[in-house]
Amino acid sequence: MTGSLPIDGFRPYPRPMRTLRTFRLNLFLLLAGPLLVGASGGSGGMDPKLRVSDHVERHRVAYGEIAQRIWDLAEVGYQEVESSALLKSSLREAGFSIAAGVAGMPTAFIAEYGSGHPVIAVLAEFDALPGLSQTRNPERQTRDDVAAGHACGHHLFGAGSVAAALAVADWLSASGTRGTLRVYGSPAEEGGAGKAYLVRDGLFDDVDAALHWHPSSNNGASIHGMLANKSAKFRFRGISAHAAAAPERARSALDGVEAMNHMANLLREHVPQETRIHYVITAGGHAPNVTPDFAEVFYYVRHPKTETLHEIFERVVAAAEGAAKGTGTRVDYEVIHGANELVPNEALGRAMDANLQRVGGVRYNAADKRFARELRKSFLAEAPPVESAAEIETFTIQGVYPGSTDVGDVSQVVPTVGLSTATWVPGTPPHSWQAVASGGTEIGNKGMINAAKTLAMTAVDLYTRPDLLESAIAEHRERIGPDFVYRPLVGDRAPPLDYRNPSTGGPRP
Repeated sequence: MTGSLPIDGFRPYPRPMRTLRTFRLNLFLLLAGPLLVGASGGSGGMDPKLRVSDHVERHRVAYGEIAQRIWDLAEVGYQEVESSALLKSSLREAGFSIAAGVAGMPTAFIAEYGSGHPVIAVLAEFDALPGLSQTRNPERQTRDDVAAGHACGHHLFGAGSVAAALAVADWLSASGTRGTLRVYGSPAEEGGAGKAYLVRDGLFDDVDAALHWHPSSNNGASIHGMLANKSAKFRFRGISAHAAAAPERARSALDGVEAMNHMANLLREHVPQETRIHYVITAGGHAPNVTPDFAEVFYYVRHPKTETLHEIFERVVAAAEGAAKGTGTRVDYEVIHGANELVPNEALGRAMDANLQRVGGVRYNAADKRFARELRKSFLAEAPPVESAAEIETFTIQGVYPGSTDVGDVSQVVPTVGLSTATWVPGTPPHSWQAVASGGTEIGNKGMINAAKTLAMTAVDLYTRPDLLESAIAEHRERIGPDFVYRPLVGDRAPPLDYRNPSTGGPRP
């Protein structure tokens, strides 16, 4: 049994503790006073938050067009060529410098504006999910031109983050406020862990805080953890023969996959209850009368704690080894992606919540309500009323949300905060055709605009309130502990740029 990226083969990527960052923050505290006076005076005395909100509002049609163009493209992970180019073009035209193709990912980029500290990062995603093609109709109807769909709303995520950044850049310029703003264009969040490679390459080392958001069916800025997640493709190799005339000469690679899956399903009884293990068979043969000499199964393993995840993943690997031995086949595996657990930050979360409360929720017009009522007919569970999505959830400190994100890797090294806004009809599950449909309408655009305003206002807080940044950094340091060393779950592997290619993992010698 060989594993291309065994657990104990991780090379640690130590990140310096906040000594240097704290020094920069102290310098910022000394210099901020006169700069913050200019923050309002330099823009004609206008409330900075009102200015950035107005900037987003004035350009809401253009931002909606960008988001919907990315929705049309529906490019999957590491193939988001046109989507990435569209966002880069918008930022470049506004005066951002662009570093493209960073961390070995052609569609990744870093756009920067301003100079000095603090350095505030805004995260942007833009990948679609395969197999979820859908039109902008409230009934199930696939498109003829693409096989993928934005069922997690990343077309809105990327465009909304860029909208926020453009508003903040406008305010920074007008007010003379010192600081650096960066937009991190991160591809392949859906199973490709693009941000893990950005973090691994040290591209967040000088960042003071990171902001992000995510499309949803509700509005909220509560803080919570998320599951660490590691995936791998297990590839079994056997011997082909005629399945009826010479079965004794064959060793079925598909038997290996099925034996592994059986053992993994038995394993579920003997792992911590928070664990999630799921898989799909991505290759299982071509004809029933030909014993397959190659078969592949793609596994995700999740747990709230990264260290526990390591142990469970090794048990899944052991199941693969046992399956190969028992079926007379060979197996190897390739780690495809890994996302560390999300580190929440209450100081930043409360600031984000205050700004979301000021912006408000999403209100529907007559056309939105008609669409929502029709879409609700397809829901399996009872859905909330559709008159609007205006309610904002009360801020809470929650446990662990049963999902995963490569934002977790960013949060390991930088104080990080996010929010969600209602870009989907209330009750819509993520990763569904209904989410694709909602995100392709003005309902999606409205939620995106609210998110952009909230992100921009929170960035203003971080540039003008040194106490908030200081509290966020102190809290982050306490949560990760004094002996923290960042370790990417992707190990040393290069980004899997072809992981969405259906031919990946085919028969090999």
